Amino acid sequence: MTKAAELAKMGEVLTNSQIGGRRNIVINGAMQVAQRGTSFTSVAASAYHLDRFKYNLSGTVGASTVTQNTVTDLAGFTKSLKVDVTTADASLATSDRLTLVYNIEGQDLQQVAKGTSSAEQLTLSFYIKATKTGTQIVELFDHDNTRHCAKSVTINSSNTWEKKTITYPADTTGALNYDNTNAISIFFGLACGTDFTSGTLATAWASNTNANRFVGQVNHFDSTDNNFEITGVQLEVGSVATPFEHRSFGEELNLCRRYLYKPDLAGDRMVSMLLRPDNKRQFQHFFPVQMRADPTSTVTYDADGSSATLSSPTVSKEQFRARTDALSTTTQDPRLTAFSMDAEL
Repeated sequence: MTKAAELAKMGEVLTNSQIGGRRNIVINGAMQVAQRGTSFTSVAASAYHLDRFKYNLSGTVGASTVTQNTVTDLAGFTKSLKVDVTTADASLATSDRLTLVYNIEGQDLQQVAKGTSSAEQLTLSFYIKATKTGTQIVELFDHDNTRHCAKSVTINSSNTWEKKTITYPADTTGALNYDNTNAISIFFGLACGTDFTSGTLATAWASNTNANRFVGQVNHFDSTDNNFEITGVQLEVGSVATPFEHRSFGEELNLCRRYLYKPDLAGDRMVSMLLRPDNKRQFQHFFPVQMRADPTSTVTYDADGSSATLSSPTVSKEQFRARTDALSTTTQDPRLTAFSMDAEL
């Protein structure tokens, strides 16, 4: 790029107010945070693995191992989300669809002004390393208005990190709700049957037509030799992809905790515990950040080797309260064996 071109690009970035403040709408785009664990085997169903990124499956598409992989060959990044195909599916059923998806709350997208005459473009950038070369589809899906826009990039070299940039047009139709529900999803295609590939790719915003969602998508699951890795995912307002916005691990972790709070408390004594006259223990734990919604709780404890479940749990966006069953003596020492609060989209 010439110096003049660099200056012109910087001018566009400044004009679009893309410098200053937080630019990246995506949380955990560098795949640093993995509260659920770092390795998941025999994955063959929809589930979250690394924080905020969901393995999204409709139908049946082989199986894989999903890991938080250590990156040594991409400057500036140390972690990626890696899908290693362990059971191939070279003959997809028409209704099969496997994607990697990132979901975004409506209240975090109001700056896009979607559905108004002032609607903004969105630019997505990411690094991809895949065994399979060819067409890679990435779709934005508007759940509030059932609209979508899909774009393609080309994976040029096998098992080589490549940076990809996609700019999605502004959409003056369909405003996004200002709430804490899923407004827009980013879908990265992995393997899709003809129900989703037989039409014409929806490169402009339009009402959803399934056949137009992943036209041309390569099948990353057609061989057990295949891997798919991604990191450095950034979505920002405007038509220019700015350098990836690195945030500290602590900041990224707290952003993730709005959706999942899973502290490493296993084996610890219950904090904020009150011994009651009836020999029950009252347990209370405040979350470090307010969660997106009242979470689904998974909490168990061990009392001198006897596993048990907490009674009368009360859970909100801010805290968890419960009590133990009556213990036989005051010397029993209840310790947590599981503690997880899930408020994902």
